[in-house]
Amino acid sequence: MEIVEKFIQYANKKAQEEPEKGWDRMLMGFKANCFRTRFLPKKGIAAGYQKLENMMMRLVADSLSHKDSYVWGNIFAPCEIMHAFGMNSLSIECLACFLTGYHLEDYFIDFAQDLGVAPTLCSYHKTFVGAVTSGVVPAPSYAVTTSLSCDGNLNTFRFLQKKKGVGFTLLDVPYKDDEAAVGYLAGQLEEMVQKMEKVLGKPFDMGKLRQELETENETRKELKKLYQLLQVHYYPGEVVSQLYLMMGVHLLMGKQEFLELIQFMNKEIEGNPVFEGKKILWVHLIPFYQETLQHYFNSSRDYQVLASDIVLDCDEELDVERPYEALAEKLLRNVFNGSYKQKTKRVLELMELYRPDAVIHFNHWGCKQASGGSILLKEEMKKRDVPMLILDGDGIDKRNSHDGQIKTRLEAFLEMLE
Repeated sequence: MEIVEKFIQYANKKAQEEPEKGWDRMLMGFKANCFRTRFLPKKGIAAGYQKLENMMMRLVADSLSHKDSYVWGNIFAPCEIMHAFGMNSLSIECLACFLTGYHLEDYFIDFAQDLGVAPTLCSYHKTFVGAVTSGVVPAPSYAVTTSLSCDGNLNTFRFLQKKKGVGFTLLDVPYKDDEAAVGYLAGQLEEMVQKMEKVLGKPFDMGKLRQELETENETRKELKKLYQLLQVHYYPGEVVSQLYLMMGVHLLMGKQEFLELIQFMNKEIEGNPVFEGKKILWVHLIPFYQETLQHYFNSSRDYQVLASDIVLDCDEELDVERPYEALAEKLLRNVFNGSYKQKTKRVLELMELYRPDAVIHFNHWGCKQASGGSILLKEEMKKRDVPMLILDGDGIDKRNSHDGQIKTRLEAFLEMLE
């Protein structure tokens, strides 16, 4: 571990002093971590979660090693379309998480704010903007974002277009889910594909897209089975495992290797002992770096994160014969689209399906929807006598999170559960 920390410090220093060389060192670290997660597994962690971590490390390392192999996106950008171009989709939120592995989030956030980026902008976005504008992270040829959920998406991608010349498509997702909205959004997707063909100089494979949707339907069936098994069995993971699962569902959905991974996890968990501790339904983002959360949830036999709404944000059966319309419906019916009532309804459905013992809602600093809606959700939980804890903090910027406060509130909540 001492060698790892020294390399992180070295890469951190290089990134600030010589951005391009710092990027090379960071890529070297990502690739080394791919090797570690494959050949030097952690003790006490399920093999499925370790395979998932390796898969996400490979996605990032392989993509970033080849500039023309990926497209920037936000977490809800349709990765299936990128796959049909033979490219990967890397969300700026997920990349920001990986950059924190080098303890650079504070440097990148300050760099972005010094350029005039508002301090109130989400720290995931500020980390990414700072990483790109500082010259550390190179820009790809294209980007895709959506209006879904986060009001910072458009401003971030416009800023990067202005500073780095990265063209992008904004998918305007209507709040209302009806036939007109489906047609409107499907038309945008078709126009986006035509534009990407010209910009990327690559042909679009409709047959591959249909195959992606077929695989995605199978993957969602396996995910439902996984969560049913998690109701019963002990399946040791880490707080960061939930982050990797969220990344997989949004960046690798439709890939055969991701389907096979979920199938592997289902087979593995069936042989595990019964879990006799408390099961938690997690709502919104998860601050994977928080020491207190790691202490209570990593490989714990007492507390297990059963599911997360951001992983189970949509369970639509996709119509393979109508690919653009199917992807439009997937975006329109996402739990993060529309008013918070829709999200509350989805969380209540998850409560009925998986019967957790409690709910924890994390209010990420800068996310207005989460902060405003958490009280509404707590009122619904109170009506049903379901214990719910609201934690305030920052999913990226450690300076906006106070571990001592989180520790006090979490321990009191867990003691109440007992």
